[in-house]
Amino acid sequence: MTPTLTREDGYWRGRFQAMASPCEILFATDERTVAERLLQLGCQEAKRIEQKFSRYRKDNCIYRINQSNGAPVTVDTETANLLDFAQQCYQLSEHKFDITSGVLREVWRFDGSDNIPDPAAVAALLPRVGWEKVEWRRPVITLRPGMEIDLGGIGKEYAVDQTARLISRELKTGVLINYGGDLYALGPRRDDEPWGVGVDDPDATGCRQIGAVNLSKGGLATSGDARRYLLRDGVRYSHILDPTTGWPVPDAPRAVTVIAETCLEAGMLSTMAMLQGRRARAFLEAQEVQFWCL
Repeated sequence: MTPTLTREDGYWRGRFQAMASPCEILFATDERTVAERLLQLGCQEAKRIEQKFSRYRKDNCIYRINQSNGAPVTVDTETANLLDFAQQCYQLSEHKFDITSGVLREVWRFDGSDNIPDPAAVAALLPRVGWEKVEWRRPVITLRPGMEIDLGGIGKEYAVDQTARLISRELKTGVLINYGGDLYALGPRRDDEPWGVGVDDPDATGCRQIGAVNLSKGGLATSGDARRYLLRDGVRYSHILDPTTGWPVPDAPRAVTVIAETCLEAGMLSTMAMLQGRRARAFLEAQEVQFWCL
C-alpha cells in the first residue's frame, strides 16, 4: 500500500499499511512537503523493522535464530538491545512475558471459534517454552532445538518509538504516531491542544468508544481480547497465554490501556497487566501510571 496524505481539520493525516496493521501519522503543520517527507520516513522505518523482526519471513535474523537447531547465533546491536529488553520483561513479569511462547500458536488459533486444543497437545509444547532455557550472552544467543523466539509482542511499540525518534530530529511537537492502536505523541497539536484518542469498547471494537484520552506527549498502548479470542460454552478464552501453563490467563481483563513515557513501556505494562489476570488493576496501580482496565 502506497502511503497517502490528506488534509483534515488543520493537520495532515498520512496512512500506510505495515506489520499487519493500519498505520497513520498525524502532522500539525501547514507544510505539505514536510508532512510528505516525514510520512515517507516513518513508513520506511516501520517496514524496515517489520522486515527485520517478523517471524513470517525467511530472510531475517529471527528466521536465522529460529532455524539454528541449537547452534549459537551472533546478532547485531539493535537485535541485542531488543533481546535485553525482552529478558528484562521476563524477569519483571515473574516469567510470564516470554518471547519463546510463540510456539504455542501451533495449537492455539484465536479465530473466534470454539476450537479449544487438546490439553495433551498444549502440554507437549511446554518443553519448547521458557526463556530460562535460552542461553543469551550478548551478542550470542543459543536456542535449544525446536525452540523459537517471537518479538511480535514488542515489535509495533518499538516501531512507534523509533519512528518518533527519527521524526523528532525535524519536528519536536505536533505529531501523533499510531501503528495499529499503539501510539506516541511528540507534543500537543497547536496552542498546547492535546490529541484526542478514543478508548475502544471491547464489546464493540472499532464501532464504539467508552472514553477518550487527551495525549500531549508520551506513549499509549492497549492489550486485550476484542479481536483475538475463542468462545466455548459461554466461556471466552483470551489470546493472552500464560507461558508457564500454555493456557489463556484466567480472569484477565477484556482490555488494558496504559500511558507511559514510551510506547514500548506502555505496551510492556499493558501486556504484563493482562498476564496478571484478576490482579491486573492492583499491578497497574503499583506502577503509578495512567491506565484504563476494562
